[in-house]
Amino acid sequence: MDQQTIERVTRLVMEKMKDKKTQTSSPASEVKMWDHTSSNNQYKSVESANDSDDEIEGRAVLSKFPSQSDKKKSRSEPISKSASTSDVDEDLKELKSKTPARIGVGRAGVRPKTDTWLRFRYDHAAAVDAVYGNVDRSLLESLDLFVVNTKVTDQETYIRRPDYGRKLSEESKEVIREKCRKNPVVQIIVSDGLSSKAIDENLEDVYLSLQQSLESLGLDVGTPFFIEKGRVAAMDEVGEELQPEVIVYLIGERPGLISAESVSAYLCYQPRLGTIESQRQVVSNIHRGGIPPVEAGAYLGGVIEKILDYEASGVELVKKER
Repeated sequence: MDQQTIERVTRLVMEKMKDKKTQTSSPASEVKMWDHTSSNNQYKSVESANDSDDEIEGRAVLSKFPSQSDKKKSRSEPISKSASTSDVDEDLKELKSKTPARIGVGRAGVRPKTDTWLRFRYDHAAAVDAVYGNVDRSLLESLDLFVVNTKVTDQETYIRRPDYGRKLSEESKEVIREKCRKNPVVQIIVSDGLSSKAIDENLEDVYLSLQQSLESLGLDVGTPFFIEKGRVAAMDEVGEELQPEVIVYLIGERPGLISAESVSAYLCYQPRLGTIESQRQVVSNIHRGGIPPVEAGAYLGGVIEKILDYEASGVELVKKER
């Protein structure tokens, strides 16, 4: 996607997030939950969650957990009578059209159907390629991201020793001290993580959109860089070296059999050595089939604004919002 289009989409998302006009919430819809233990195609109707969370002065709003009373209510609803076969077929067809998951694919005797099996093998191969591939260095150069390394020496070590991916090499620390500006408000770092393909496919759009979002908010951004074979907790060592207020860590997600090119954005307020996982928060599933990368970049700016306002992230941010 060209840079002008990214800027236009980012601007539209930012304007929408800052719109203070109250909007009428959509009526709750029902979701049919099939009882897989029944031979009569029985199902129960469950009311879907309402997404009408109030905005706080144009900042991004985190979703709320359902209350215990809502859970008890949904469990106590009786299962309705058996639906006709045609109704079940139509409902299943509609459900299949709304998810890439392998549901209702059928079997040939005790085996999967040939087409289903071949698609499964193809998706598995794509996941393996994503884990063992390398990020296109020309992409990193075009975004002006210099490269540093963790203590991982090869891909097998990266997979078997996650702790090595959480620690920067001494040479990398020296490079960061030399090239990066200390004490920025926001520090952006990128890593291939467990999917090099995710970075190749999505980094440019989400990164440029995030930069424009932060610029429009007037936030000071440090010197971004790329960590090869990094884990999420590597942000803690970066925090110790550069002392930023917030770190945004764009990293390739563990590939699945639905998508092998998904990016996650981990955010943390003042990450330092000893930071626990509950102090981080994540915006995941960033790819063409999930959260569009350009929209994700614009949204992350709003999340960062909220983190700075409440001086907290993760579980602590949720507590302060209440």
